[in-house]
Amino acid sequence: MANAKAVNVPRLIAIPSLITLAVTILRVVGEIKHWPTPWVNTAAGGGGAILGIAWLPIIFGPYFAIKLVGTGDAPASSGRAIGYAFLGLIVFVLGGALFQHSINHPSALTLVAFLVMLGAAFVPAIGWRSLGRALLGYALAARIPVLIVMYFAMTGNGGAGWGTHYDAVPPSLANFPVTTRYIFLGVMPQMTVWIGWTAIVGAICGGIAAAIANKGKHPAAVSA
Repeated sequence: MANAKAVNVPRLIAIPSLITLAVTILRVVGEIKHWPTPWVNTAAGGGGAILGIAWLPIIFGPYFAIKLVGTGDAPASSGRAIGYAFLGLIVFVLGGALFQHSINHPSALTLVAFLVMLGAAFVPAIGWRSLGRALLGYALAARIPVLIVMYFAMTGNGGAGWGTHYDAVPPSLANFPVTTRYIFLGVMPQMTVWIGWTAIVGAICGGIAAAIANKGKHPAAVSA
């Protein structure tokens, strides 16, 4: 039977990462060409667009989980795996609440809030190490391309931007230099908030999928 050490994370996440990259590219094209909502949304944040990658962990979390279970790399306890995934969600929500409390007057607390939401991404791995590793790897593979797109979107057209959600700026940051906007709207949320979101949502959905797949089974090899 395979065990956690035998899991090749790059291979496991390769196809989902390529699909996610394709969705990102398609969304960039759609926003530049002004495709209609709800396919795209060029407002700041870009929420609610069908061509988005925020909802993909709902699909790929179970995908990773089923693949791992298929190799015998199931969690020691499905309940424990799901429990730690929800604990990660609690930590993430607490970080979000701290962010909302501090964002009107950004300070060191705002940075702490970002770090708490990033830290939440590592909590699910306590319950199922292999799935946690896969989701963290996938989260980076999903968000680094977005970060690159945001850089070119914000600096494009002489700093005027592309007119997409990747370079949309809220009024509070409109007068800041492009580099500052990129750090606050690109680097910090993409490398903290969205890493946490991807890992936690994927772990919850993946843990539930593994529990269903493992129902009535007693795998010979399990992952802590």
